[in-house]
Amino acid sequence: MIHKSPIPTASYGVLVQDNTKSKMDEVAEQVRRLGYAVLDSGLPKAEVSQISESFNRMREAYVGEYGEARLRRAGEIHTIRAPLTHGVGFTSLASNQNLLAILKQLIVGKFILNQQNGIINPPGEKYNQGAWHRDLPYQHFVSSSPLAINALFCVDDFTLENGSTFVLPASHLSINYPSESYIQRNALQIEAKAGQYILLDCMLFHSGGFNRSGADRRAVNQVYTIPYFKQQIKLPTLLNKGSLSAEEQELFGFFFQEPTSIQQYLDRRI
Repeated sequence: MIHKSPIPTASYGVLVQDNTKSKMDEVAEQVRRLGYAVLDSGLPKAEVSQISESFNRMREAYVGEYGEARLRRAGEIHTIRAPLTHGVGFTSLASNQNLLAILKQLIVGKFILNQQNGIINPPGEKYNQGAWHRDLPYQHFVSSSPLAINALFCVDDFTLENGSTFVLPASHLSINYPSESYIQRNALQIEAKAGQYILLDCMLFHSGGFNRSGADRRAVNQVYTIPYFKQQIKLPTLLNKGSLSAEEQELFGFFFQEPTSIQQYLDRRI
């Protein structure tokens, strides 16, 4: 039986090194270097169960409101747009304190919630997230620090059987989409527990896997960006500002909408 050698701890010629003082620091470092990590939300199991139940009620109401036939024609039958405007508990998923602490380490300066979507990976079916993509699609550039971070909240356990997320580690650092042979050699599948977030640099190529289990695999996807990116759906028009804290108002984009006149622009500057 062959045993691995211990990982070396000594080094030489090193002038600068990253230092991590906490688990949060380690998660942030992994996202920077590899483009992905798993983060615990800190939510108790009872609250995760409530979110699961709320997800099902929201999904039923959403299909009832927009119509199954219409959603299928739009390729949207397995997606719920802007859950925080529909169901209880989804605002708190977007403003989770563990998540915000990581985002403040990763994104320099201000950031907003660009989009939140409920995602269903159905058993035995292909679905629109089951293809390699970036969450800033059609873009081929890299940046020295993240411009956008995807936080995928696992409503269910993400397992190899139910199609957990595939990633191409460090692909957020290269401009081009890799060759097919590279993908086959280097793709990894991430497992995570219900109540955890899978964090991705939005320029990391990733894909949902094929669900070979007998049940849906559900998640709530949140994308956070610097304010220069337009929101997928203009959330301030759908949320009650009075029910939100000042921090939540900033996070959901209330302070970063385009002025509609020169007068409004000048008023904001003042």
